[in-house]
Amino acid sequence: MAHLKATDLMSLEAYSKYIKTAKPQIVAHRKLRTVHVGDHFTVQFEDEQTIRYQIQEMLRIEKVYEEEGIQSELDAYNPLIPDGTNWKATMLIEYTDVNERQRELARLVGVEHRMFVDVEGHGRSYAIADEDLERSTEEKTSAVHFMRFEFNASMRAALLAGAGAKLGCDHKNYPMHVEIGAETLANLVKDLRA
Repeated sequence: MAHLKATDLMSLEAYSKYIKTAKPQIVAHRKLRTVHVGDHFTVQFEDEQTIRYQIQEMLRIEKVYEEEGIQSELDAYNPLIPDGTNWKATMLIEYTDVNERQRELARLVGVEHRMFVDVEGHGRSYAIADEDLERSTEEKTSAVHFMRFEFNASMRAALLAGAGAKLGCDHKNYPMHVEIGAETLANLVKDLRA
């Protein structure tokens, strides 16, 4: 899948007008591509539409209109667009109580490497996490991780043919998995090619 270019983006003025009417559809698309693993992990699967929105929002919020700043945002976010052999995602670890969050982030060191997609009949693809920079230390993990789930040809073929899939974690302090719902899975499968 192609990366976004500056010419794919709207001007700040055009985007400001567009977002007033398009926000409900963008939110619905994001929700369709979101999977909750237990009460505290939210995995948002990215695609060109979610990344385009993220870039446009960053440009709008930061009032960036110069070519260099736009390219910087493109460079930062383009790696999160799936390329046909994988799913890419942002994982949020969410605890509302600050003390509980600090305690749990300390207990969950390395959790980003224990996330997996289990393709029915084909086994697990473990997350390749935080390729841009390490977000965990020996003392705690980050509340946000960027991950890629790579699928071999047989996994992709199975998913394209309608196989089910689970998203899960086998970290000792957060063993959890969930079946990816049919509508969400159908949307995610669009990110793959045979």
